[in-house]
Amino acid sequence: MRIISGKLKGKRIVAPKNLPVRPTTDMAKESLFNILNNLYYFDAITVIDLFSGTGNIAYEFASRGTQTIYAIDGNFGCTKFIHKTANELDLQIQSYKSDVFKFLEKTNLKADIIFADPPYDMELDKFLSIASIVFQKEILDDDGLLVIEHSKYMDLSSHEHFSYSKKYGGSIFSFFENNSEEND
Repeated sequence: MRIISGKLKGKRIVAPKNLPVRPTTDMAKESLFNILNNLYYFDAITVIDLFSGTGNIAYEFASRGTQTIYAIDGNFGCTKFIHKTANELDLQIQSYKSDVFKFLEKTNLKADIIFADPPYDMELDKFLSIASIVFQKEILDDDGLLVIEHSKYMDLSSHEHFSYSKKYGGSIFSFFENNSEEND
């Protein structure tokens, strides 16, 4: 994997072969960050990277100036690798080994962007529950964005906070936002 932009542009990061991951492709990652770049100042946001795997997305945010990044993954090898790599590259990434669903239920964090890249073979209801928990627990800032990466064979548009999706090869990014028209 390589970092596409920012202070570490072009930097290649080689993850151990034994990690149970499927990193976001460079093409899809570049397309995602082109969208996000038009919406946010990266140096002024907080990011939570769920199912962080190798830390691919977290490194990209950090390279672009994001100072507060939380990388969450249930695999100790993944969080250990992220911690080691962040230290080596002097990046502000805090990695936590935790079941993502338990983390979401218990966290007091708030973020501008939450990125989730669950295993593609996870059940549809589990994908949708990520969005449900994020909005129920108000983990996302009012103007924030939840992005869930999933296979092209899955449709998350039924969720009440679904906004739009973008397809890149075999992957889709579904975007979720707080509903601005909600009245209390």
